Amino acid sequence: MTKSVIDAYKELVCELHAELPRWSLVAWTSGNVSARLPDEDLMVIKPSGVSYDDLSPENMVVCDLNGVPLDKNVKPSSDTGSHAYVYRHRPDVGGVVHTHSPYATAWAAAGKPIPCAVTAMADEFGGEIPVGPFALIGDESIGKGIIETLDASRSPAVLMRQHGVFTIGKDPKSAVKAAVMCEDVARTVHLSHQLGPVESIPSQDIDSLFDRYQNAYGQKS
Repeated sequence: MTKSVIDAYKELVCELHAELPRWSLVAWTSGNVSARLPDEDLMVIKPSGVSYDDLSPENMVVCDLNGVPLDKNVKPSSDTGSHAYVYRHRPDVGGVVHTHSPYATAWAAAGKPIPCAVTAMADEFGGEIPVGPFALIGDESIGKGIIETLDASRSPAVLMRQHGVFTIGKDPKSAVKAAVMCEDVARTVHLSHQLGPVESIPSQDIDSLFDRYQNAYGQKS
């Protein structure tokens, strides 16, 4: 892979990190975005412990799909091993995002899936947003929980118990979109619970909404 392609992906990943604070999905240095490099067993992710204001394309970290940085002098995000695990086990995934967005993380802290009670959830997630198992940070354990949970769901988002949100996508921008939408519906469904009991959309209607949004909505490429 040429240096120009790697540089382009580092710039893209850096730009997408700016979306996380813009949508109030992270605080201080928490959260991360990664991208799989096409046709290579490589990924780009942000460095560990660096503030969002100090991120630049130059300090994005290139790692192999075991989470090992190509430049041993830089330390990638503490979630790198889990991102790498997802890429190794889901070749269809081109982007992974992690946030601690407040409403969605509140559902994760309670260990409760977000019920599919609004059409926007059916469109984007194809059902409820599931809860994954608790796992410690620093190795591949979170990645294993992500894969186990999402392989049994149409959702591109998972609430990792007592931790936060992980989302996947065909590319990193799609994964960022899923993270934004996850927080949006988490807030809406939480607020609806304040008004009384909340009913989920019937499964056949979820299927219809999901199919329309995924296959007919928007402009043709």
